[in-house]
Amino acid sequence: MEISLTKEQYRTLIEMVYMGEWMINATRVKTIKKFEEMEQHIASFAKTAGLEDLIEFDAESKTYYPTKGFEESIDRFKDEYDNETFWEELVARLGQRDLEREFGGKLEKMSREEVFKLRYDIEEVYQKEFSGRGIERVEVVRATGRH
Repeated sequence: MEISLTKEQYRTLIEMVYMGEWMINATRVKTIKKFEEMEQHIASFAKTAGLEDLIEFDAESKTYYPTKGFEESIDRFKDEYDNETFWEELVARLGQRDLEREFGGKLEKMSREEVFKLRYDIEEVYQKEFSGRGIERVEVVRATGRH
């Protein structure tokens, strides 16, 4: 199979593959090799495409690496993703926690729509709080007598 790309399309593909591999493997102790291998394969064409400013080859390790400039240009996408994911996860987890605390076993007797509405209402409170104040008023309540 052969795919024809313009230089700009290939640049975009490098960005997408790099971010995809990073998302999949960045937090793993044992990485998923097929994604690393695909990133290496795609990166191997950078010099031919005239995109040495994005990818460099280390002869000693026989590995393609993103250049510092390329990584810095991609950091904004990672930062945006991390920021949005943080808030979505925080709201969703607090919403689920509060839903279970308030309704417990009653949730099993409710319809999906009822549970969804209750959870949505709880999450909306957190959403408004965090969008207005961030984590300014978030506190961890410690048990008495513990350090």
